[in-house]
Amino acid sequence: MSEDDQDKSVHQKISLLSHLEALRKVIMVCVIAILVTSVLAFAYVDVFLAVVVKPANDLHLKLIYTGVTEGIFFKLHIALVFGAMAASPILLWQFWRFLVPALYPTERRYITRLVPISIALFLGGVVFAYYTVLRFVLDFLVRVSSEFTGLITISNYLSFTEHLLIPFGLLFEYPLIVYFLSKIGILTPKLLVRYRKYSIVGIFIIAAILTPSPDPLTMLIVAFPMVILYEAGIIVARIVFRKKRVQIELADERG
Repeated sequence: MSEDDQDKSVHQKISLLSHLEALRKVIMVCVIAILVTSVLAFAYVDVFLAVVVKPANDLHLKLIYTGVTEGIFFKLHIALVFGAMAASPILLWQFWRFLVPALYPTERRYITRLVPISIALFLGGVVFAYYTVLRFVLDFLVRVSSEFTGLITISNYLSFTEHLLIPFGLLFEYPLIVYFLSKIGILTPKLLVRYRKYSIVGIFIIAAILTPSPDPLTMLIVAFPMVILYEAGIIVARIVFRKKRVQIELADERG
């Protein structure tokens, strides 16, 4: 092996070690931030607990625990979730600092713009599901099982709530996904418009699955924002397509 190859190999090893050290610092700062905010959240856990169990209390559901430590772990779980939410700006900043050196200026601009939008869309989906879908689904399940005596554990309730709210948060990321797919040319406005009626039928099927209540109003409440998101996706695709066409025209004029 030549001296140049040896120097190159040593440089690569040093570069890898420096990146690993930087990643280790990022992970440590993030863990410490979550621990600190979770401890602070635990100090006000009763406030967050009231928010989480309000849909159950509105339906007069009595949540129980079956293990000695289940109650405290329930509160710790809530504190951790709200603590992570409170620490999210620090987490994003740390990972942003770690990724910046490897990004091109255009990629930095995209991430700077899209990350806040992504967070807002996710939280919007969670809030929407909390105030609509969660309440309707709980009410339906309670009414269907009214002949039985319900003994719902707090762990089961928390798991059910998270598995219902998080998918809606991800579902509200749809316009952002359309933006990326349109940007790389996979989706076009014409394609979305062509399959609009089939997509709307699919949306109502998904809404019917997510809301087992036979009440059509419940299904409409869930389906309506999903249809709005689909239409928003078409608008986003048109904006991206128009910008790309303008850029191509400008490039042709310069050429």
